[in-house]
Amino acid sequence: MARYSIFSLARNALTGHRNWPKAWRSPDPKPSYDVIIIGGGGHGLATAYYLAKNHGLTNIAVLEKGWLGGGNTGRNTTIVRSNYAQPGNTLFYEHSLKLWEGLSQDLNFNVMFSQRGVINLAHSDAQRDAFKRRGNVMRLNGIDAEYLERDAVAAMIPALDASPDARFPVQGGLLQPRGGTARHDAVAWGYARGADSYGVDIIQNCEVTGIDIEGGRAVGVQTTRGAIKAAKIGTAVAGHTGHLAAMAGLRLPFETHVLQAMVSEPLKPCLDMVVTSGAAHAYVSQSDKGELVFGGDLDFYPTYAQRGNFPRIEDAVESLLTMFPSFSRLRLMRSWGGVMDMTMDGSPIICKSPIDGLYIDGGWCYGGFKATPGSGWVFAHTIANDQPHELNERFTLKRFETGAVIDERGAGATANAH
Repeated sequence: MARYSIFSLARNALTGHRNWPKAWRSPDPKPSYDVIIIGGGGHGLATAYYLAKNHGLTNIAVLEKGWLGGGNTGRNTTIVRSNYAQPGNTLFYEHSLKLWEGLSQDLNFNVMFSQRGVINLAHSDAQRDAFKRRGNVMRLNGIDAEYLERDAVAAMIPALDASPDARFPVQGGLLQPRGGTARHDAVAWGYARGADSYGVDIIQNCEVTGIDIEGGRAVGVQTTRGAIKAAKIGTAVAGHTGHLAAMAGLRLPFETHVLQAMVSEPLKPCLDMVVTSGAAHAYVSQSDKGELVFGGDLDFYPTYAQRGNFPRIEDAVESLLTMFPSFSRLRLMRSWGGVMDMTMDGSPIICKSPIDGLYIDGGWCYGGFKATPGSGWVFAHTIANDQPHELNERFTLKRFETGAVIDERGAGATANAH
């Protein structure tokens, strides 16, 4: 906003924004680049930004088959947290959260990061014990965490049914006060503008249709706008990672599923934090516009479609109402789906691939949006230095061969929200 006066805003509004300066360029692709990043969502744009800012690499192209943020970046529920317990995930997600806390200042663009808090409800003795253990792990790693008993949860969230007669009686909850939400579009726009300011070429409507391999090394890509050479190629395409890897002859250890979310009609402020329930298979927050943003579990069939089915919508609504019966009077406004790469252990893959010059960022399960800054940071390091950062050295493909998995499947949407 500092770039434009109120008079400039009014003038451009009255002229239909015809003279509004573009936030980033739309160049034609060059014949070759030092680095190509496939995927113009949050992870791809963040990777390009940190490659330029942290490592001085600017001869970079970000290739996006559609428009920026048109994939999972614009199809999630914008929750940010770092309440993970497994070695590897704990410090990585906390680093990402710290980047979130300074991201608007770093990008000079308001990403609307709101640290309203995230609470995971406990409904059984087992969940209570598990959340207390997780909270202890978090605190041992310097991460904020507080376990609240039932009465404290009920006082903090008046609309929640915390009565003994609830379908899933509330025993307590694990609170991370520094967690919250951000604006997904603003994240993509901020990183795009930041990367462009360093000279990165952001090329939209440029679908990658093939990966060129010569002598066991990735040397370029085939696109709908012609062939482009590159010394290094990084993939950051969310649910389409397996499809893209197959172009290079790789088969990755995950399946792709659709995860649906939805919003209600707007209402006055009534929920000032993110509330999740593993037992009810639901999570919910209230947007700045007043809408309830919520969802539940996966549609459990493999698909690349960005839409789901009505039974899952019914299930998500029913799950929400077990937690907040008063919301039953609201109307559902819209729903959408995002495609998820689901790894076997619930943790991501950020590493060099078995093919020289090809790097993979994928397998995010439910956790992709919250990891955007951290993912871009460590993926840029991995590409620039041809070796992982200490924060992603566990996120390798080889862990599935050795059995050194990072089993965090209990930290997904049905337990903690994404």
